[in-house]
Amino acid sequence: MKIMVVGKGGREHALARALKESPSHPEVFVCPGSEGMLDVAFPVAGIAEVPALISYMTTHEIDLCVAGEEAWLARGLADACAEAGIPCFGPSKEATQLESSKIYAKEFLVRHEVPTGGFEVVESVEAGKKAVTSYPAVLKYNGLAAGKGVAVCADEDGVDDFLDMVFTEKRFGEDAVFVEEFLDGKEVSVICAVSGDDYVYFTPARDYKRLKENDEGPNTGGMGAVASRQLLDPEMFAVIEDTILKPTVEGLKKDELDYCGFLYFGIILTKEGPKVLEFNCRFGDPEAQAVLPLVQGDFAEFLFQAADRKLNPGLLQFNEGWSVTLVMATGEYPAKSGSGDVIYGLDQIESGRVYHAGTMKNDLEAFVTNGGRVLAVSHTGDSREEARNAAYAELKKISFNGAQIRRDIATMHFE
Repeated sequence: MKIMVVGKGGREHALARALKESPSHPEVFVCPGSEGMLDVAFPVAGIAEVPALISYMTTHEIDLCVAGEEAWLARGLADACAEAGIPCFGPSKEATQLESSKIYAKEFLVRHEVPTGGFEVVESVEAGKKAVTSYPAVLKYNGLAAGKGVAVCADEDGVDDFLDMVFTEKRFGEDAVFVEEFLDGKEVSVICAVSGDDYVYFTPARDYKRLKENDEGPNTGGMGAVASRQLLDPEMFAVIEDTILKPTVEGLKKDELDYCGFLYFGIILTKEGPKVLEFNCRFGDPEAQAVLPLVQGDFAEFLFQAADRKLNPGLLQFNEGWSVTLVMATGEYPAKSGSGDVIYGLDQIESGRVYHAGTMKNDLEAFVTNGGRVLAVSHTGDSREEARNAAYAELKKISFNGAQIRRDIATMHFE
């Protein structure tokens, strides 16, 4: 079997590795991928548009396309695969609006009575300021923003900064903002594989969005994650399944979206019960790097059958322990990416997994930084403490100029 993973970051490296380690032993390609993924996949660089990718997959007789990055889905990757007769595990462009338009997602949630926070759509700086009536205030850019289009503002200055960034600087593009009800509680991510009427949920995870310890600093694409079946007690998960997962999948059917792909539920556990914060139409990042090391069984065959609308949960098993992922970012992230700094210590890693995100090789064949979030170190263990300690022990072996990490992954929110 030949499988194409679409994307270039740590999530795609994790997907490619999980597929490569499957007992069915597929040949894995990744577009565009990176040199850091050569251990498990063949990178296909130089392709930037959907038609060119379809042509490549047709010529090379790819048996399955697995969508990683959301931008490709929003441009119609799954629809183009369907037209070309290439099985694709990724939702249609229409269904991807659950992620590409947060307003669309909110209206979906309300329509199908899935619990979520209240919201008001605004289309200018003035309207945004007027809509904020209390603090903390939550503001979200409607379209895709690489995980950075959300601001939790403690005061008026924070609101002004975000609204100026969206409407004046147009940093993310031309779209609206909505002011959302602030919901208090611990967050959890639940990723499902959805195929028509059926779904299988993966190990729950919790990611850490803020740059600094104690959830301080700006929002990022994610500075780490922890995953375990023990993250939620059975009673709480039953509530999540009954009030969120099942009604969402039923809603997809009612809306005739014929969803096929990963569906990420960002959930907050409030005093009133769990509520949906957001959808992603692909695996989360860095959640993928924490969740996928816990997946056992034939992941490749599972996705191949799921793309054909045959969901077979018997092909997968899940490690009952814990997994911890730690992200290393460049010095000016998230304001700026970095490049060219040599990464030391990769050859010293003895256990766990290193997932490349923003790396490349220089003229001397050494890995250097090439992005904001550079790489992630993941480790599993029978307990949270074992997984955390092992992950940090391996992370200490890696260094580059100005590296930023959080020291409280898998400890904060567990006190």
